[in-house]
Amino acid sequence: MRIDTATLQVLANHCAAAAEAMGYTLMRTAYSTFVKETEDFSCQVMTLAGETVASPMSMGATWYTGLDYGPVIERFDDYRPGDVYCTNDPYSGFVATHPPDLHMWMPVFHGGELVCFVGNHIHNTDIGGAVPASLSRTLTEVHQEGIRIPPMRLMRDGVLNTDVLDVMNLNVRVPEQNIGDFNAQLSCVITGERKVRAIIERFGLETFRDGLHDLLDYAEAQARAVIASIPDGDYTFADYADEDAAGGYPARICVTARIRGDEVTLDFTGTDPQLASSLNMPTGGRQRHSLITVGLIYVLKALDPTITLNSGSVRNLTSVLPEGTVVNCTFPAAVGMRSLLSNVTQTVIIGAFGRALPDRLPASPGSGLSLLNVRTATREGRTVMASIGPVGGGAGGGPYADGAEGSGANMSFLKNTPVEINEAEVPVRIRKYGLVPDSGGAGRWRGGSALMMEFQTFSPGAMVTARNRDRSLMSAWGTAGGRAGAPSRFVRNPGQPDAEELGNTDIVHLEPGDILLLEGPGAGGYGPPHERPVESVLADVRRGFISPGSARADYGVAVDPARPDGHDTVETARLRAGLAQTASTGHFGHGEGRLAFERVWTEARYAALTTLLAAVPITWRYFVKHRIFKALGSDEAGPDGGAHDVVAAYEALAARFADLPPVPAALHPVHAAAK
Repeated sequence: MRIDTATLQVLANHCAAAAEAMGYTLMRTAYSTFVKETEDFSCQVMTLAGETVASPMSMGATWYTGLDYGPVIERFDDYRPGDVYCTNDPYSGFVATHPPDLHMWMPVFHGGELVCFVGNHIHNTDIGGAVPASLSRTLTEVHQEGIRIPPMRLMRDGVLNTDVLDVMNLNVRVPEQNIGDFNAQLSCVITGERKVRAIIERFGLETFRDGLHDLLDYAEAQARAVIASIPDGDYTFADYADEDAAGGYPARICVTARIRGDEVTLDFTGTDPQLASSLNMPTGGRQRHSLITVGLIYVLKALDPTITLNSGSVRNLTSVLPEGTVVNCTFPAAVGMRSLLSNVTQTVIIGAFGRALPDRLPASPGSGLSLLNVRTATREGRTVMASIGPVGGGAGGGPYADGAEGSGANMSFLKNTPVEINEAEVPVRIRKYGLVPDSGGAGRWRGGSALMMEFQTFSPGAMVTARNRDRSLMSAWGTAGGRAGAPSRFVRNPGQPDAEELGNTDIVHLEPGDILLLEGPGAGGYGPPHERPVESVLADVRRGFISPGSARADYGVAVDPARPDGHDTVETARLRAGLAQTASTGHFGHGEGRLAFERVWTEARYAALTTLLAAVPITWRYFVKHRIFKALGSDEAGPDGGAHDVVAAYEALAARFADLPPVPAALHPVHAAAK
């Protein structure tokens, strides 16, 4: 420690206040609903090296508490007062994570000396590209996802370079929206620069500069203490997105958390190859990339709510991110929907640490949160494009409490937009908005219920993009005997003769009068459902969280409002005794979609597939995966796990395509068995 603890705490509060002031400036001056209401933005006070020291904790995107701007900051060596820089290119330094995210940073000087940086990012509702709102899993390369701005200077000596705005105006669908948010970003960094200079005036340059590094060291020490409290070992967990492309096969994320003392390694070997869709994560292989670290930060905060969160929190992390996989894709892979698999990455990290600490971490959050964007027109013909809010699930049930209802959990920083604002800014009618009964996974501690929204459009040519549609097949998993949450649903014209189940479709064209219903996925439950107090089950029925039928089937409570205590005590005792006899003994409770999939795709088959794909050129991996999946179909694996079936299917491919290498030596025993 370079400065005393008391001064450090006061300085920390001032830096946090500066970041909060930046956030308020951005939120209150932004143009788009997605920034000013949904709050998809971040703000940072950073060191000279670009490490985040302070960021808002009560607003904006909490994914970026450990963001490192270093790879873009170091591209310039002539910073001057009044400069502002920006980029949204996910492959230029791997700071921006998809094209809609425009990042800005500004140097802070004191007495002519560069002392730190401030920065921010927002998600632009549209940045051009092939589809309105720029994002869809159907896109296959980053060039389709809108304009990309390499790291460049926006302002020199306080004078704006308008060329960037001219390019943006020409390429986006609602320019006034982008320009309004752009100006808010400029105001944000200027506010941050002013606030930081005031802090330096109060504390002095040396104390300020030393304090930034001490705050990083302090967070690191806290994180190391948390990791040191976990038993050493290797803890592996896998989870899936429903599809790796539109109408494709499940996409797998697998991680092994290796705990050694106060160090942790997250090894993603066993994760699927990069995809011919936009679900890829552009990490550049950086060991502490923000898309990787967010899951670990959630775990740290769950285990120690008092922990300080900044870039120092993940200094004890090493990541293994195999090149050419979805967690480390190569250019020009599309990355616009990277948040879908980033959500899965978070759940696998929670699951891996849950193996290490089964009595301290919760079940899976609902995840699969859909971000709804509507492009339509007013009666006067004016084009409107706006987000009408996220629709997701609740938080997983935990060792001590039910999951929060409809909170978004790991995506809870994305705020709900009030119905009144949606209808005032977008010509749609919100018909229903609330929670989905029976969606939270049953458990001693129930999983949080999912949100639902039903709305109607009235303009010809209206289009809805529902980014991150997921969990319609692979439900959120339960823990410690708890059950999986309910899957999500997406329906056009529900209850009508032409009703259509849309599954994970994320682009929907609508006719005037069409109605869309979106139900998020429920979160997993924690603990055996028959151990939930009868009074809690009855309260859930009264509040509409569960139905009387679910109370009986899932919790063993025979609801009978005519009785003084609200249930048939004799029948309840009988039902609960039956549930106790059939209760799951496994730690994780998976939904039928995943159970059916893993009867075909066992660990043995996936291990063989991983070894094969690692030996195949990156450009062939997605093709090979799909051909092998197609060859195996729905054939369940035998008692030996069926690895030989994977090798045999690959051998048939290699015989057809000369560019494919032979079966790797590590699989020769399996290869011999296949023959």
